[in-house]
Amino acid sequence: MRKLFALLTIGIFAFMTSTASAQTPDPENVLVLELKDGLVYIETLPDVAPNHVRRIKQLARQGFYDGIVFHRVMDGFMAQTGDPTGTGRGGSGRNIRAEFSEISFDRGILGMARSQSEDSADSQFFIMFAPGTFLNGKYTVWGRVVQGMEFVDLIKKAPAGSQSGQVDGPDKMISMKVLADIEDITKEYIK
Repeated sequence: MRKLFALLTIGIFAFMTSTASAQTPDPENVLVLELKDGLVYIETLPDVAPNHVRRIKQLARQGFYDGIVFHRVMDGFMAQTGDPTGTGRGGSGRNIRAEFSEISFDRGILGMARSQSEDSADSQFFIMFAPGTFLNGKYTVWGRVVQGMEFVDLIKKAPAGSQSGQVDGPDKMISMKVLADIEDITKEYIK
């Protein structure tokens, strides 16, 4: 446990230092995604998708995402997660109305997965490996990776040529936390 907190402290310091020249993000609007290979810092976009950001943070605070697999991962496209059943058909049980924006689906952008209905997003989301402009205006953008994309790139992918993107023995999210919450815990344990 101490090792994790030390790693988080180093990552938080590196993240804050790397964004110091730009406007420093509010820790309440940054998520820390722990993957097998390292930490990924995600800046949420509450001005763009307030309802989606609120719900994702609520689920993260409940530990909903901890241990959930990346069930659909397509090299050169995206990695999808957020389904507790690992099948791509599950969720948290609460749909969110679409919040489309002008933000382009570029590398590192996070969007909400959904079914045919625009207002069917729930807990599943995806992280873009590469631009996917054909998704623009059709899926809700709610965040962007600001540090650790190299760890996202290492997520286990479906075999080349797979149409479904289904992964056998998929990687998982170890945890996803709100940075503001981690700072408080880290300060308490690193005294």
